[in-house]
Amino acid sequence: MSNKIFFTPGPAQLFYTFEEHLKKAIFQDIPSISHRSSEFIKVMQGTIEALTDLLELPEGYQVYFLNSANEAWDRIIQNLVSNQSHHFVNGSFSKKFYDFALAHDKQSTATIINDGEAYSSWEIPEGTELIGVTKNETSVGHSFLEKELNQLRISNPDTLIALDIVSAAPSLPIDFNNVDTAYFSVQKAFGLPAGLGVWIANERCHEVANQRASKTSLGSYRTLPNLKKFGDKDQTPETPNMLFIYLLGKIAEDILRAGTKRMRNDTVYKATILNQAIENHPLINHFVESKEHRSKTTIVAKSDHSSRIIENFKKKGLILGSGYGKHKENHIRIANFPTHSKESVEMLCDLLEKVE
Repeated sequence: MSNKIFFTPGPAQLFYTFEEHLKKAIFQDIPSISHRSSEFIKVMQGTIEALTDLLELPEGYQVYFLNSANEAWDRIIQNLVSNQSHHFVNGSFSKKFYDFALAHDKQSTATIINDGEAYSSWEIPEGTELIGVTKNETSVGHSFLEKELNQLRISNPDTLIALDIVSAAPSLPIDFNNVDTAYFSVQKAFGLPAGLGVWIANERCHEVANQRASKTSLGSYRTLPNLKKFGDKDQTPETPNMLFIYLLGKIAEDILRAGTKRMRNDTVYKATILNQAIENHPLINHFVESKEHRSKTTIVAKSDHSSRIIENFKKKGLILGSGYGKHKENHIRIANFPTHSKESVEMLCDLLEKVE
């Protein structure tokens, strides 16, 4: 691999053990094994066990594999919503989930805030079957607080809650007792190339999907009942991305071995010094005004000089992320994932101080 360090928020820097595990996977013929074989079942069991431990999933939550987090939007709407969902929109990706619901002809609604602001209303329309929340909005660096999620659960005990944990898992602690279904892609905090999505669903989701399946079509082969049918045997309905399932499990094991608490403490430390560097720089400002809502894994700054700053770092081998969508020209996005060492982040902060 090159000497560049990618602080881009996705695809992101490959996990530091990725190359080692990739070589082992090829040596063991992982990409060629049958998805109905005992070898594959063993890989599935290992990966699901590691993810369950790493994410601290409660009893009754099952893990399934998709192509991407984008596919999870489709599957959640198809399987769990008959008429109406409600979405908390705080950036481009949370809005896309809402847009997916509308594209499926649902009578869905949304609480939309301007990018970088905090929510002031938590009302959910009557008849809402599922609430869509984004834990960490990668596009603008807005983080949904655990206390806010907890309050949603308390206020809406009978409504399903779907949580986008893309760029949040496994770096941020999440109380899954407040969540019925969650999803992420592997190309961010898990440090893998893009090409695998993970969908987590509890028993309430399976009950809803089974009820809907008795009345209507839930889509194609990746319906929740079908995923569970094969998942109960540690298999998948189709031939999956076996290589990435294997690699995801190995990286999850590496993080567990190093210590989840340590990894999350490091995340807080790195976010703290990055935020201080932004606050102390005359040309850069935080985009998210509320300090407690600033993401710890995707730090987003605004600057009229963002393109020049990004190019300056690129020449030094540090690849920063540009803004997303309408903010492309005036934002800088800096990923803070487990693969980013404290030393590399400290170096970035030191260099940032010298940018004029």
